[in-house]
Amino acid sequence: MERKELIQKWLDNELNPQELEAFKKFEDYKELVTLSNNLTRFKAPEYNVEEGLNTALQYINSSKTKIKPKTNWLRPVLRIAAILAISFSVYYYTTTLDTNINTLAAQKTTIELPDASNVSLNAMSKLAYNKSRWNKHRDVTLEGEAFFKVAKGATFSVKTKNGVVTVLGTEFNVKHRDNYFEVICYEGSVKVTHNNNIVILKPGDSFLKIDGKLIAKEKETSLIPSWINNESYFKSMPFEYVIGEFERQYNVSINPQNINIKQLFTGSFSHNDIELALKSITLPLNVRYNFKNKTTIEFSRD
Repeated sequence: MERKELIQKWLDNELNPQELEAFKKFEDYKELVTLSNNLTRFKAPEYNVEEGLNTALQYINSSKTKIKPKTNWLRPVLRIAAILAISFSVYYYTTTLDTNINTLAAQKTTIELPDASNVSLNAMSKLAYNKSRWNKHRDVTLEGEAFFKVAKGATFSVKTKNGVVTVLGTEFNVKHRDNYFEVICYEGSVKVTHNNNIVILKPGDSFLKIDGKLIAKEKETSLIPSWINNESYFKSMPFEYVIGEFERQYNVSINPQNINIKQLFTGSFSHNDIELALKSITLPLNVRYNFKNKTTIEFSRD
């Protein structure tokens, strides 16, 4: 079988074992494999690799091009194709990938989005958005908790696994944790889409769903979430969610012994003093705490 036919069948992944062995004996076999790997790894939005290779083959097979069997005719083509692949890959990665911001336990951060909107990200949270598409789609994806100050403009959407929050320009807080989804509107209006249901929130209104159940809440009177000021506040909240937030803010693990984690808790704890914070959440429920080590705390009844 002629060389060009082997190359064509290689491009189409149609070589049988005998033909593959013959193909591997080409002196430029390694260059061909390198080119294939580069073109597979780097995918450009508007570059048709197959068309480019077919064009190269047509040029090689042209009657005007006479190539001696031992001439390494493919090396210049490989170099050019590799440069094109890398160039298009750089364009692809710089224009299509999302920007991701993650916070660790006991860490908070504030970022500015391309339209000057501000996002404060609570501990152990993730936010993602795409800069190149921002002018057309002001969308972010959230896991965890964040407080948004949205600049006026086109529709702004916060997407979570539990629902989508949509606004034009406002201030609101979104908390999305395991089996917990809460949205609080502080300014303007917020549209919450959840399981094909739409709820419009006005300043002070909340949408809260815990373990699949909608929970009614009193009107919010504060101007910003308490966690922005390094304090977590709870009103009639199951104690397990208080424990979860405490673990995130102090990067510790709490082991509750013989206590009812479903009991409701009302109160708050500071993010700046772990001893004071522990007393704030244990004394109201007559719970004792004991440090097993620097990162593990045990809760128990008196």
